[in-house]
Amino acid sequence: MTDSDNILDEWFPRDAGAYLTDAAGGAQLGVVVGGSLSKGLAVRLSRDVRIEDLAVGRYVVVQGVNKRFFCMITDITLDNTNPSIESDPPNIADQFLDAVYTGTAVYGTISVAPMLSIEGDGVPKPVKTIPGHFRPVFNATEQDVNDVFGHEDETHFNVGAPLELEETQINLDLQRLVERSVGVFGKSGTGKSFLTRLILAGVITRKQAVNLIFDMHNDYGWEVTDERGYKVKGLKQLFPSDVSIITLDDESTRRRGAKADFEVKLGFNEIEPEDIAMLKGTMSLSDTMIDAAYTLKKEWGDGWIPRLLDGHSVDIEDIEANTNILRGTLIALQRRLERFERWGFLTPESSGDSVKEIIHLLEQGKTVVLEFGRYGNSLEAYILVANYLTRRIHHLYVEKVETALGDTAMEPPQLLITIEEAHKFLDPLIARQTIFGIIARELRKYNVTLLIVDQRPSQIDEEVLSQIGTRVTALLDNERDISAVLTGISGSSGLREVLARLDTKQQAIIMGHAVPMPVVVRTRSYDEAFYDAMMGGNGRKAKSSRARKRLGSGDGDRRIR
Repeated sequence: MTDSDNILDEWFPRDAGAYLTDAAGGAQLGVVVGGSLSKGLAVRLSRDVRIEDLAVGRYVVVQGVNKRFFCMITDITLDNTNPSIESDPPNIADQFLDAVYTGTAVYGTISVAPMLSIEGDGVPKPVKTIPGHFRPVFNATEQDVNDVFGHEDETHFNVGAPLELEETQINLDLQRLVERSVGVFGKSGTGKSFLTRLILAGVITRKQAVNLIFDMHNDYGWEVTDERGYKVKGLKQLFPSDVSIITLDDESTRRRGAKADFEVKLGFNEIEPEDIAMLKGTMSLSDTMIDAAYTLKKEWGDGWIPRLLDGHSVDIEDIEANTNILRGTLIALQRRLERFERWGFLTPESSGDSVKEIIHLLEQGKTVVLEFGRYGNSLEAYILVANYLTRRIHHLYVEKVETALGDTAMEPPQLLITIEEAHKFLDPLIARQTIFGIIARELRKYNVTLLIVDQRPSQIDEEVLSQIGTRVTALLDNERDISAVLTGISGSSGLREVLARLDTKQQAIIMGHAVPMPVVVRTRSYDEAFYDAMMGGNGRKAKSSRARKRLGSGDGDRRIR
């Protein structure tokens, strides 16, 4: 072979496929032909790439001169070199014409959003530049995904796989997840409860926080029946020694086959006007009625609710004569609060035993699931109880953290509070005054964060949404809800199309603090294989010394009193 043959082979290789893969084995899709950092890159597809095999949400890699850019497909477009071809399309039934036109006169383009850049050290970094013209674009490989999302370990938990790459994993950084509040969003029927249960299972098995779950529809503690009619295990069955069930309705809990540690009782004497104000929307309370509640508490003390419900004419006349409250307002408030008498979990007075018992369980490192039983169908009961307990537990956590004076060994464990129908607690009109709004804005200052579950994120206060560190979002089709979820997210215009085209089941986009970049995942199936992974101890052995320190030993000296 002559030197000229070697030169020809170098410039014109006999194996044309040598141009079609990168060093990691990904298939080449095309080349960069335009774009910007803010709007994304335009990629012209190679003629051999079938456009219908691509999908928004898939990952691609752009090979720059010195960097590899990890990107997400956000849009797919048909394009041409001559607009007149649209008015006089060729007959592609003729294979010759099809071969002539495809890839020359007509071609496909994709829009890709650069998410991360990887340089020689292999560490993914935020994108601050873009690759140049005609740089090759490849399908992301399993190795590319693993380079970005890492491997499952003491603090990372597998939540699913990226689209088209079923053999690899997306691992949430649970340590970063619980540092700030978390949101699980999606329209009704998209599996928000299963997503939440998956995240909570990860937090429990990795020992990154204790959880207080306000289980409105009895979805988390014990087994439930899914939409297909199959029974699925609850957290108590997966982690029997790490989860405690408490209940407002012991009869309902026993009927479902579960056993509660104790039945929660709340006292009228501890219900504050602030708790009543939370019920403004659900109980049709006017501002004057809420003002009346504050006045009654001031005039009658802790027993103001039973006294109002008794409704003695002497008491009504005395309030009307000595305050600016009208009789009609008192009667209207009395009628609204009469439904409290039908709730068996309310008692005339409370010794505070329920709150102390919950704190005791949390201090032992246990996740606490509060089942509402038959009261779960009453939104006002759910709001009242969640606000009542959270306000008192948060007060004790603040007291404990401030007493510790910066000594982390004396601080209570990180607490993640899970609430459903979150927009009822975080409505813009009341979020600044409610305990949940306060917790969301504190950013774990007192070791307490929220996991909020909701189908209408647009009704949550914008300031609260901006403080949510990680957002796990299933399908949303309301434009206002989509905009709310993407508020403050870099590259949101491209992600909007991805979010609107998720499957209705078992797909979600994860954005924020717990992942290095927005990622679309097909979530793990909540099935026998998942049960075996959780109950077999594979994940539960992964407990770092830092996690042990955060949860403490649970002995008597560490309890909040």
